[in-house]
Amino acid sequence: MTAAVRVLDLVPSETSTAYRGQVRALRRRGVDCATLAVPGSHVPGERSRSLRHYLLHLGRALRAARRDFDVVHANQGVVAPTALAAPGLPTVVSLWGTDLYGPLGPVSRACARAASAVVVMSEPMAEDLAVDCEVVPHGVDTDLFRPTDRPTARDVVGWRDDRLHVVHPYDPQRTVKNFPRARRVTAAAADRLGDDVVLHAVTGVPHESMPAYLNAADALVLTSEHEGSPNAVKEALACNLPVVATPVGDVPDRLDGVRPSAVASTDAALADALADVLAERERSNGRERVARLDRDRTARRLEAVYREVVADA
Repeated sequence: MTAAVRVLDLVPSETSTAYRGQVRALRRRGVDCATLAVPGSHVPGERSRSLRHYLLHLGRALRAARRDFDVVHANQGVVAPTALAAPGLPTVVSLWGTDLYGPLGPVSRACARAASAVVVMSEPMAEDLAVDCEVVPHGVDTDLFRPTDRPTARDVVGWRDDRLHVVHPYDPQRTVKNFPRARRVTAAAADRLGDDVVLHAVTGVPHESMPAYLNAADALVLTSEHEGSPNAVKEALACNLPVVATPVGDVPDRLDGVRPSAVASTDAALADALADVLAERERSNGRERVARLDRDRTARRLEAVYREVVADA
């Protein structure tokens, strides 16, 4: 029997649903994952972690690394310097999107060059980073996120059935997600249709409740300035919910062949695409596009990365 890989996972916050799903899938494969999150909390527009929090995390990580681990995995670029400081362990750095394209981009790029292996969420990220990368996007829980009856879902979330409902699945305070643009686009689509269209910023709900919102909606709109491989889009596709999005990360590839759905760059084109999608009042064929992104499959690929860096150490 192959020995289990023992992984010290560094993460800004262990509340990330994508991260928690990844760990559950890895543990099902027998990978021994231990999580060390940065202390404190970050709330967009309200409070951020201080340098003291990251220094505390560094000290805890260095102490933890002395224990019996095979590899240290930095989940996001913000904790990559801490992972690289752990002596004697091979390092995997996963970049999620904002850590590559946001203010910490230079730090993430430097850490990627020093890591034993680099994991990115999409082919565009790999091409932009210009180092050897493994493209392993976060997987989707296709058992949880699946198509269900729309009227029933609307009863569950309390939405009226005589309106069209558009979901923006992020906190409006997250500037990179550009909620004001989503609001403009939805309003323009409503003007074109002459129908009552409601935009819902669905945030802060339990992850297990999200399928009800996606199945209750008529479309998901994503207006992000940059992304890696947004799980919200993949989860919408798993529910056969049409998506209208900006061409960020791997979204164009995910929506290729999905009908009705669209990718567009300008406000006018996004509004026209959203109006067209809402006018059809149909579900998409998106679920077939995410079948290969089941979490167990992506966990298998990540485990292979771990075993490779351990063998090369």
